[in-house]
Amino acid sequence: MKTTQNVSPVTKVKMPDKFVYFFSAGESEGNAGMKNVLGGKGANLAEMTSLGLPVPPGFTIATEMCQVFYDNGEKLPDAFKSKVLEALGKVEKLLGKKFGDPANPLLVSVRSGARASMPGMMDTILNLGLNDATVEGLGKQAGNARFAWDSYRRFLTMYSNVVMGMNTSLLEVVLEDLKEAKGYHLDTEMTADDLKTLVSKYRKQILESTGTHFPTDPLEQLWGAVSAVFRSWNSERALIYRQLHGYPSSWGTAVNVQSMVFGNMGEDCATGVAFTRNPSTGEKIFFGEFLVNAQGEDVVAGIRTPNPISKETAKGEKSLEELMPIAYAELVQVYKKLEKHYRDMQDIEFTIERGKLWMLQTRNGKRTARAAVRIACEMIDEKLISTDEALLRISASSLDQLLHPTLDSKAAKTLLAKGLPASPGGATGQIVFSSEDAVEWAEKGKKVILVRVETSPEDIAGMVKAQGVLTTRGGMTSHAAVVARGMGKCCVAGCGDVDVDYRTGEMRVKGYVLKQGDQITLDGSNGEIYLGEVKTVEPKLDDFFNRLMEMADKKRKLGVRANADTPHDATVARRFGAEGIGLCRTEHMFFGADRIDVMREMILAETREERIVALDKLLPMQRADFSGLFEAMKNLPVTIRLLDPPLHEFLPHTDAEAKELAKRLNIGVEKLQLKVRNLHEFNPMLGHRGCRLAITYPEIYQMQARAIAEAACDSIQKGNKLVPEIMIPLVNTDLELKRLREQVEHEVMQVQRQRNMKFDFLIGTMIELPRAALTADAIAEHASFFSFGTNDLTQTALGISRDDAGRFLATYVSEGLFDADPFTSIDQKGVGKLVEMAVELGLKTRPDIKLGVCGEHGGDPASIQFFHRVGLNYVSCSPYRVPIARLAAAQAAIQQKSLSAH
Repeated sequence: MKTTQNVSPVTKVKMPDKFVYFFSAGESEGNAGMKNVLGGKGANLAEMTSLGLPVPPGFTIATEMCQVFYDNGEKLPDAFKSKVLEALGKVEKLLGKKFGDPANPLLVSVRSGARASMPGMMDTILNLGLNDATVEGLGKQAGNARFAWDSYRRFLTMYSNVVMGMNTSLLEVVLEDLKEAKGYHLDTEMTADDLKTLVSKYRKQILESTGTHFPTDPLEQLWGAVSAVFRSWNSERALIYRQLHGYPSSWGTAVNVQSMVFGNMGEDCATGVAFTRNPSTGEKIFFGEFLVNAQGEDVVAGIRTPNPISKETAKGEKSLEELMPIAYAELVQVYKKLEKHYRDMQDIEFTIERGKLWMLQTRNGKRTARAAVRIACEMIDEKLISTDEALLRISASSLDQLLHPTLDSKAAKTLLAKGLPASPGGATGQIVFSSEDAVEWAEKGKKVILVRVETSPEDIAGMVKAQGVLTTRGGMTSHAAVVARGMGKCCVAGCGDVDVDYRTGEMRVKGYVLKQGDQITLDGSNGEIYLGEVKTVEPKLDDFFNRLMEMADKKRKLGVRANADTPHDATVARRFGAEGIGLCRTEHMFFGADRIDVMREMILAETREERIVALDKLLPMQRADFSGLFEAMKNLPVTIRLLDPPLHEFLPHTDAEAKELAKRLNIGVEKLQLKVRNLHEFNPMLGHRGCRLAITYPEIYQMQARAIAEAACDSIQKGNKLVPEIMIPLVNTDLELKRLREQVEHEVMQVQRQRNMKFDFLIGTMIELPRAALTADAIAEHASFFSFGTNDLTQTALGISRDDAGRFLATYVSEGLFDADPFTSIDQKGVGKLVEMAVELGLKTRPDIKLGVCGEHGGDPASIQFFHRVGLNYVSCSPYRVPIARLAAAQAAIQQKSLSAH
């Protein structure tokens, strides 16, 4: 949203003309389409009020003010404060209460709200406006002193943590000591006097820990809370989450200030979180949890294990439907209205205050990939969305969750306990009890399971690194469950049989004592936890998934092939819908135990004749390799890249290995070590590799070309239709390709004469060096196809080694120097321009040239959008990313069609 700017005379910081948007039942200054300005939460609050739903009145501070806050040295400008007070006055007038009034106080919540959902990553403060005077007024107003003091102690806990930066575990100790002294098990057993004592102890502890008195002025509290929410946009957990999901730092967060409604006034009050469909499976069932006499953080933080909302999902527990049937019936009406209005599964938060339902939030719910696919298909059938919308709605990357092995139901296993199936999938790893250990162990190459009593937003880094997450408290809508589902990470929550002792680094369950480092397996699909490692099986893809792929294939223009070097990989790729092989890396075939020494013989040969003797031994092996691929890919194209890596990669790297090899080959170890030294290169990725090997040793590519041709003859004789595609790598000049094409062509045609068989074949090249891209018109004279090797093209264009870039690329991305890791998602402005230029030049010379990509970017959805746009014919990626590429290619076609229409 473009706004004109004015300048605050006091601060000299540019501020938008309008940055406070009021919402109430009679007036709403925003709508659902204003997420960029109001954030997701603010836009949806405004929309719900417009729909006539019961929403407590309040106002939203625009996302633009987040940057103003940082530009102003993390201070709130005076002009900002005056506008906020004006909006607060409207809320006061509407409700007949006054902020800070000891007799009739207005309390507010202060919540974050970025334009994309970031559950738990930023800060929230409830019950703001309480002090020793207003707490008395609140108690009299409600006729419930206990509720007022309970709200005060909650406010102290949240504010001291979020605004004052205090470690609130110190307050937890104070709380637990008081409960132990009184013999209480639950917080709800504490009386008003107990809570009054607790508040006094809290304030002393806050002063002792922070060196600052807790602020009693409600306005000081408000400015502190708003500032803290803005600051939380750049907290470590928010930064990690943004990097994980690719959200730019420039977005900022909105702040929502809303009048409080209370779920902790007594037994006729409640708070809950619900989804309009099951977020794990996609089943069309009202799915959620609630707590009686509680506030929202109790449900989300997992402090108490909540009960299910509907009778249908309750298993022996009392549901909201049974306890509060009138409020439940109204909630059902609301959720149906919201889902129909937004035409998507909604994640809603609500509070019931003395039997009256209040809606606090709605947003498109986080869901697993399996749920997303089912919901999209069923919403087509329900006429809620079109096929195009359904395809665009599913994150292509999320399909990865469905394509990997799951736990084998028939495998022998020892069940330890059962919790809630919070996020599906199977995960095995070593137990760690802290986010820090999860990160440290994972970076050492270990697979870990993060085990916590309950997770908090501070655990996000560990959750990213862990294979799965286990919590002993919390429900299906707890922080752990929601965040894990959004990541596609396996999670078992609320497993009360597990006792975690952080002090000793142990978890105890049913007689077992497991220490940090011991292995467990989680099944997030049924909530079960097993001892040790459990065998896995290949995934079963359901009818919803198959239907999605069929819809995608009808829409996409790009072909999708696989990078596959073995018949097994090719078979997996075909099962996932690959339309051929876009890259077979022949060097992988030489590392087998039965052939590595023959390869070494060839490398160690002193003369051409000696090399040919070794290559003659490799020929039947290569022929068998290619025959297996042609058989697995019956009637589909197969692109075979001739030998690419430098020869030193095939030689031993240690003295011990060299001695063993010398003995096996019956040569002197000194001769072998001399050859290794002679082949050593300071920068081998820019050295003697690819087509340069064949310029020096033409017999290598001649052997490979013969093996391809002979395998093709064998395959065609069996009735297969086949056009082999032979790819020459690392070409820099048209003259290199001209010479090698002639040699390869000669070898293939010689085999055809010898076998008395004719078949079509293509010879092309990889475009993976900047010079090749810039002179693609000349290179196309000798190439029937181009396949962009974007891994090396990225390295050579950016001057960055893929193997070494991990040390600094994360910093470049987090600080906005790169939009994304260029080895994960193609750098469209630089490397992409080389690709675009090569496409144009290649087509100019050879209009029928076939154009593909076989680098890692071929499986990245954002890169696939780019490849579609520049006019490639196909992408090629790893077998397990083929469905991702099929969906991403369909999305690219739909989006381009939509842009053309407008």
